[in-house]
Formats: sequence, structure tokens, C-alpha cells
Amino acid sequence: MIIKNLRYTRENLGLKQKDLTTLFNVTYSTISGWETGKDTIPLKQLIKYANKYNFSLDYLFGLTKTNKEYQPLEIDLDIISTNLRAIRKKNKKTQEQIAKVLNTSSGGYAHYENSRYLIPTNFIYSLALYYKDFSIDNVLGRKEIKEKVYN
Repeated sequence: MIIKNLRYTRENLGLKQKDLTTLFNVTYSTISGWETGKDTIPLKQLIKYANKYNFSLDYLFGLTKTNKEYQPLEIDLDIISTNLRAIRKKNKKTQEQIAKVLNTSSGGYAHYENSRYLIPTNFIYSLALYYKDFSIDNVLGRKEIKEKVYN
């Protein structure tokens, strides 16, 4: 799965793949695999990149054309599970139906709604494509930085 704007944002920042190997503690071939879609970047690594360079996850995934500024995200499985459950219920879907969309077992999907595991990158992207009005940033609990007001 390709993260559409990973390479683009890296190049616009003037970074080389070598710079990301240091940030992520991985090899060049791993970075190349992430940028070409041969490999899937783990969500924790993508969050680390988004936090460091202030990118919206929705923008990195190519779900939005513009980047919004967010506060750095600390992964909180309870917030993520609550948000996953809320959006599923809002859309009147069962865990079994969502598991089918993700091509996984309903028990496996239940782990994400029960705060047991962090949802994988490809699953959260699939949900973003499946649901209407779905923001990966919002589901993960990222808080948008509002414009500063000066007196």
C-alpha cells in the first residue's frame, strides 16, 4: 500500500531517504519500499513522521489535498477504539460487516475496538475509503491546531 504523499513531502522538505533511515532506524530499501508501495509503513512510524514534520495523516494518505496542522499525537488505544466503535455504530454496521471489508475475522477486528492492538495502516486506510466523512487524524485522536488569535 502506497502512502501517496510520503515521498513528495520528504522531497519538499529537502530530505534524502538517508535522513529517514536515521529517523526510523531502518534501511534504504525499507524507505524505498514504503515510498513505492512495495511495503506498508507501520502506522507508528507514519505517526512519528507526521509528528516530526507536522503533516496531517489524511494528507499523507492522499485523502485530502491540503495539509492541516495538528498537535503531536501520542497513541492512545482507548481513544482509537472508542472512535472506531463510534463510527461503526454511526454507520449502522456490525463488527462482522467491517471485518469482511477488511478481509479479517470479526474477532481480529474486535481487538482494535477493544483497545488490545493498534489498527494496522492498511486497515485504517481501507476504513477511510469505506466510510463517508472519515478522518484518520480524527479517529486516532489528533487535535487540530487552531489559528492563533492575537490581541
